[in-house]
Amino acid sequence: MTKTIIRNGLLIDGNGGEPKKDSVVVVDGKEIVYVGAEASYSATGDETEVDAQGGTILPGIIDTHVHMMMEFSPIAERLETPFSFMYYKAAKYLESTLDAGVTSVRDALGTDLGVKKAVEDGLISGPRLQLSINALTITGGHGDGYTVSGSVQDLLPSDYPGMPNGKCDGVEEVRKKTREMLRAGAEVIKVHATGGVLSATDHPEFTQFSQEELETIVEEGRFRKGVKVMAHAQGAEGIKNAVRAGIHSIEHGIFLDDEAIELMLENGTYLVPTLLAPVAVLETADEKGMPDSAVQKSKEVIEQHKASFTKAYNAGVKIAMGTDAGVMKHGTNLRELGLMADGGMTPMETIVASTKTAAECLGWEDKVGTLEAGKLADIIVVKGNPLEDINSLADNDTVQVVLKDGKVEKNIQD
Repeated sequence: MTKTIIRNGLLIDGNGGEPKKDSVVVVDGKEIVYVGAEASYSATGDETEVDAQGGTILPGIIDTHVHMMMEFSPIAERLETPFSFMYYKAAKYLESTLDAGVTSVRDALGTDLGVKKAVEDGLISGPRLQLSINALTITGGHGDGYTVSGSVQDLLPSDYPGMPNGKCDGVEEVRKKTREMLRAGAEVIKVHATGGVLSATDHPEFTQFSQEELETIVEEGRFRKGVKVMAHAQGAEGIKNAVRAGIHSIEHGIFLDDEAIELMLENGTYLVPTLLAPVAVLETADEKGMPDSAVQKSKEVIEQHKASFTKAYNAGVKIAMGTDAGVMKHGTNLRELGLMADGGMTPMETIVASTKTAAECLGWEDKVGTLEAGKLADIIVVKGNPLEDINSLADNDTVQVVLKDGKVEKNIQD
């Protein structure tokens, strides 16, 4: 098979070290076979060349919190949409995500095993997927589609083949529900440990599930398949309950306090901040018909969210990039890096959070996240130097070339 050599660009390998000039990345099939000085590589003459044109060569970006089967829409629109239509829309969402330079994602609920298989078998283009299937939630909590009118309007259909309903209460119910998610193909378990912004009958600071229930979920994942647990957790008490239970990553983390941060440091818990989510709710409220309750709660939490992120970052909590894409438009994922920089990270640290640390959060550090020989060839080429303007990555046209598994999925170079 012909090798591909990517050259003539600044190399940022994802490890956080100084960018390197005069370096190349060589791909053979699905794998990277060489990363280093161009002068030390012995070309055979039959390599296909990708010219970075003076831009920057980076690992494929990893978003650890997305919802590939949805983009928020008004209730009336959801009621008028045939069930199967969501799969065709998802194909476009996956394509948009890859177009943004995101080559791997962790789906935080709503995507089933058939979508993953369609990507893996090449029927549709999209990032590599790690699935949670559906989130576990309490009756009346975040994820329960019960509305103030008494009707139930879930953001996504559930309880169809391959997508178990996530509502459960009590230790035995959560044990069984966790097993159902594993049976359906969950590679990570998602649980709602607190209320949230988009749910009508709770608040982000409300605590969901008892300590024993959370520990049972963690136990089932660990003992049955070695599967980790990710927790939607916004209020401080719910965050602390989740960390004490052994949950692997805290999603959102809006109301972090000092004790929660100390517990996360002690346990090596990841924070997936999703700073873009409440920003996007406010930006798209009118266009998407966001409920008034969601708009009001976003206004309440947005500054606290940023402050909690900064506090966690300054304390040394492990931070993996995640966006909550699906709440906002897919393909806008890389806006998150600019928001992390606004919260105190250096541009290089936002890149590491979106590559190396994100891969570690997913347990995929052996195959993606950094540009190293032996890893999968997930590589992007961008215009200019993102360390000089990290917000430039928010423009998808900045991302000129995308390779996933060594295959060129995008090339818009002049």
